[in-house]
Amino acid sequence: MIAGFTAEEILHEVLVAPRAALVPLPDTQVIERPGWWQLVTPSLARGGMNEVQCAGLTDAEADATIDQTLAFYRGLDIHFRWMVAPGTKPSDLAERLEWRGLQRSESLVMACATSSAVAENTPAITVEAVTLANVDEYTRVMAEGWEVDAAALDPLHRKMLADPAGRNLLFLARHDGVPAAVGSYMALDRSAYLIGAVALAPHRGHGLYRALVNARMRHAAGRGLRLATSLAIATTSAPILTRLGFETVCSIATLSNG
Repeated sequence: MIAGFTAEEILHEVLVAPRAALVPLPDTQVIERPGWWQLVTPSLARGGMNEVQCAGLTDAEADATIDQTLAFYRGLDIHFRWMVAPGTKPSDLAERLEWRGLQRSESLVMACATSSAVAENTPAITVEAVTLANVDEYTRVMAEGWEVDAAALDPLHRKMLADPAGRNLLFLARHDGVPAAVGSYMALDRSAYLIGAVALAPHRGHGLYRALVNARMRHAAGRGLRLATSLAIATTSAPILTRLGFETVCSIATLSNG
């Protein structure tokens, strides 16, 4: 494990600490109570900022709470995810969500020391910080890569750049000068949480994802952050991160409605 961080602390950096860096849109709702955290953003109905995390439900309340939550999102026609971390109760929560039609995938909580980042030496690839001058390119690539509406993402990205706290850092990678991949990270108090990386299909296989990981870790190290974390899809980004030196902390079941 990463020196100075326990597995529990790293899990906290991935699931809980990012809440402090959240940049809400005008219609974002945060529903929070003991053991429950829920995010609702109708304007991003097809991508992001719609999710549920819960530490535990009693057997007596679980089914009713699940049904109410699913009906709420479905009523708004929102794509959302429900994160089921280790130790969540009831122990069969993921199975109950699957039984109700949600699709399950596995994500890995991964971590690495930012000091392990290397400088890329691929002339065809450049990585740049996103500003108002290139945010439109960033948004277009993200929307195409994740198959969501660019018009819905644009206000969020501009608000992130305008946030005086400066905790959401956006990066654009070019391949032979063409905008080809994007990624970002949240600069938290103790760590850098790497999120949102995607490369456009025609440019995959050239090291864009790797370049974005290294660029973000080097940037975070420059801010004094020693730990980089990510919640990586087990079948896609996780193998790449493993080759880059990231360690797997635990697996999380991700249930989504599409």
